[in-house]
Amino acid sequence: MADEQKPEGGAAEPAKPPAETPKAAVPKPAAAPHAGGHAPPKPPAPMASTPWDGELPSQLKENFGDQITECATYLGQNFVVAKSDAVLPILEFLKLEANFDYLVDITAVDYPNRAERFELFYILYSFERNERVRVKAMIADGTQPPTAVNIHAGANWLEREVFDMFGIQFAGHPDMRRILLPEEWEGFPLRKEMSIVQQDDRWVRENLGIESGQ
Repeated sequence: MADEQKPEGGAAEPAKPPAETPKAAVPKPAAAPHAGGHAPPKPPAPMASTPWDGELPSQLKENFGDQITECATYLGQNFVVAKSDAVLPILEFLKLEANFDYLVDITAVDYPNRAERFELFYILYSFERNERVRVKAMIADGTQPPTAVNIHAGANWLEREVFDMFGIQFAGHPDMRRILLPEEWEGFPLRKEMSIVQQDDRWVRENLGIESGQ
């Protein structure tokens, strides 16, 4: 075998390996499409209300002072947070002085770990203004807020529904009984301790012939 030729004054340089061919980038798999072929919805933004300023909140603060703890807005929804004793006077003021003459709904939210367990919501609408406002108040379990029937006749059925679902009784109501569930139903379905699969097992078995939750 012929001797390798060496460059002058030194050892032979080792052969360089061939340059690697760059690998093509592997595309990431696309996210599975949401039902209906659309991208999955973004999670909702956390609740972030801002102060509600203007003529009406100024009038409310002027008339009710520290009975109102907050006037705020969230995504264009204006609301007033008030002490429970001030709710009826505020409803009356909004009806007579600001033309919020339609009581759209009364509902509640259960916060079982709070001292004032229930948050009551009164949703009002003004046809003249084409505007809604919400009045909110916290009450303890067992508290009986006064009925709003003398201000808004429609409160009769709305308060009965709140009683039916949450067990909140309204003092002075002319007919405080269930409106959706049978009179003999036990418990209040929208309280947090009520499991959806354990709603009055006895009534369901006796009247529907099935086990609750089927």
